[in-house]
Amino acid sequence: MPNTVINPTRMELTRLKGRLRTARRGHKLLKDKRDELMRQFLDVVRENKALRTRVEKGLERANQSFTVAAALMSQPAMEEALLYPKQTVELEMDFQNIMSVDVPRYTFQTSSPEAGDLYPYGYAATSGELDAAVEALGEVFRDMLALAQMEKTAQLLAEEIEKTRRRVNGLEYKIIPECEEGIRYISMKLDENERSATVRLMKVKDMILQQAQEERRAKGL
Repeated sequence: MPNTVINPTRMELTRLKGRLRTARRGHKLLKDKRDELMRQFLDVVRENKALRTRVEKGLERANQSFTVAAALMSQPAMEEALLYPKQTVELEMDFQNIMSVDVPRYTFQTSSPEAGDLYPYGYAATSGELDAAVEALGEVFRDMLALAQMEKTAQLLAEEIEKTRRRVNGLEYKIIPECEEGIRYISMKLDENERSATVRLMKVKDMILQQAQEERRAKGL
């Protein structure tokens, strides 16, 4: 018998059956959503891993170039060369919907499309290794932005997967079993009531027949 008090009527039985159909349909839809979210999440994780490897290599290359440049140039000269950047960046963000999850998309635009504007210094007083370091940082910046987008996307998808998983489990292990148990309980009670009504009718019939026989015997006397 269910833990909650259920009124064993046909109206309640119809209501529970409707709720069970809705729960099963919702369970299937949520499972499909969870599976698709998992597929999207794994794709993002694979892309994130490749981007992180590329970013780490780019930063390592830039650091190596900066280290060599620092050995070839004096610290004041390097600080002066990098003090006033020529290039500015405008960052924009919009959203992309993935299975009802709004994930961010980052885009950026530089103030000048000229490649030479990347270097905020003249070439005469600086080392070529400093040029390589600045160029490496400029290249890795795009990957770092893409990596930030991928990691935020993975975080949001993971949160949505967890919420969807809890809903699926709630339907699978609580709502659906409770509805099924309630339907069994009401069906059993209705069957018992029907059997009891049948027995009562048979007894009434027997009593009527017995009374009719007694009346006939009395008239025969």
